[in-house]
Amino acid sequence: MKQAIIAYHKDQENDWVAELLCGHFQHVRNNPPFICRPWVTTQKGRCSMLGYQLNCKKCDSGAAKDSFPEPIKQKS
Repeated sequence: MKQAIIAYHKDQENDWVAELLCGHFQHVRNNPPFICRPWVTTQKGRCSMLGYQLNCKKCDSGAAKDSFPEPIKQKS
């Protein structure tokens, strides 16, 4: 099912993740020659793709919405 990109964040490994309108997250890596998404490497490029619809396999499978992981608490 196609879902629009509404925002981005970086994961724990510093890779870009698209936040979709449906509430799911999807990695949007630029890893040529396997995955070519040069637009993800700049803020201007990422902004230009807001509203672009990606195929959300999580919607197709009926998965629950994604959530951000809880921050790791530092011992004081």
